[in-house]
Amino acid sequence: MTPKKTPKNAKKIKPRRHESFPRCWQTIRPEGKSVHSLNVRKDIITVILLEKRLRTKKISIKMKNVLLLIALVVASGVKAQEPKKILLQNGFLHVGNGDTLQSALVGIEDGTITIVGNSMTYRYNPEEWDTIIDLNGGHIYPGFVAPNTTLGITEIDAVKATRDYREIGYYNPHVRAQIAFNVESKVITTVRTNGVLISQATPRGGRISGSSAVMKLDGWNWEDATIKADDGIHVNWPASLTGGGWWAEPAPKKANEKYPEQLAEIRAFFDKAKAYAQEDEHEEIDGRWEAMKDCFNGTKRVYFHADEIQQLQDIIDFVKAYDIEFPVIVGGYDAHLITRKLADANIPVMIVRPHSLPENEEDDVDLPYKLAALLQEGGVKFCIQNQGDMEAMNARNIPFLAGTAQAYGLEREEAIQAISLTPCEIMGIDKRYGSVEKGKSGTLFVSTGDALDMRTNNVTLVLIDGKFVSLNNSQKELYEKYKKKYEAKK
Repeated sequence: MTPKKTPKNAKKIKPRRHESFPRCWQTIRPEGKSVHSLNVRKDIITVILLEKRLRTKKISIKMKNVLLLIALVVASGVKAQEPKKILLQNGFLHVGNGDTLQSALVGIEDGTITIVGNSMTYRYNPEEWDTIIDLNGGHIYPGFVAPNTTLGITEIDAVKATRDYREIGYYNPHVRAQIAFNVESKVITTVRTNGVLISQATPRGGRISGSSAVMKLDGWNWEDATIKADDGIHVNWPASLTGGGWWAEPAPKKANEKYPEQLAEIRAFFDKAKAYAQEDEHEEIDGRWEAMKDCFNGTKRVYFHADEIQQLQDIIDFVKAYDIEFPVIVGGYDAHLITRKLADANIPVMIVRPHSLPENEEDDVDLPYKLAALLQEGGVKFCIQNQGDMEAMNARNIPFLAGTAQAYGLEREEAIQAISLTPCEIMGIDKRYGSVEKGKSGTLFVSTGDALDMRTNNVTLVLIDGKFVSLNNSQKELYEKYKKKYEAKK
């Protein structure tokens, strides 16, 4: 085919002059301003300046939309940028390991704590730091930890579609809570407000619920938020007692007749899992046994959920029989009765929620409150957890659970350690998290008052891995919204 000739009277289109790429997002940093103080408005300034520039250019609507979209993406990236060197001074430091430091100075570089010293004696060059914050005596705490929680894997308990912590089946070690973790959860932002910055997302249900994961409460997605994937499997030990009625119609408990049979099932499952782990090659790959392999080589925890003394004694024997290197008891209501056995076996306990009622008629009414102090006295390593009704939403009350334990026998720094360093040690992340020490992650917060007291807990600053995290949440937004509405009527 011969190409068509251009008509002589055809209108010639003048090629459009090449437009240089806008430079308006190259925000200038004013003298004396910290990077942190500018981050909030950078994205707004960027879009406004670009929009004004595009008005003066003869660019197609389609091209304008493309450039504006690019600007929004770039602006969001600018907003996410944080100062690499942050210095906190004149604070009262609760290290997390039982120690304190007055007039503390904490320096963070690239997310890692590089300085822990005294503000009065430590010399530094202010020009070497991007951001310097004077805390005026505020309290510095390591990020508090919510172990054994459904936070991040449930949103609204009344809506089944948002409950992502339970799977069909009875033995599910291959179920992973990590990939179900929702960093966009509105519940997470309310929990951060009280200083809880790390959680252990934990599945529920069945005899073996699945594998938990340790997550930081900030990130773009579950991969970004992961501190430790698949840190351990969770075994719901069969109850040795049944009955008991309910609070309005209590009844005596009796032995569970099926307990020996249920115990035999667990042993049979672990026998198969251990045999699989000892084989070098497998004809068929089984996801359940693959998930169990690391439980026998010392790289994965086994969390046994149990409360009754018979359960706890059987778990101690079970752990010895199967050479489980890192066992953990979750609940441990009767743990104060066998503290010597637990201490000798080196089995830590994530104790039952302190704000709960006694399980037995003969128990002291304040037993859940003082359980932490009893284990401390008995030499058992323990941390505080919050499993129970509305546990995801109530994770924000973790500091106040520790406050109750303090009121019933723990020293203040011991109570702080029970929700910071100790849970990190139990979960195997203490080399990086759990205390404000040189070489560890800059994951901490500042409160103007005692963080364990609900009357004085007032978090003003949060850092996770050395990055500033917003303290805003949907509840605060609603408060401000209706506060303005009714203030306007006055």
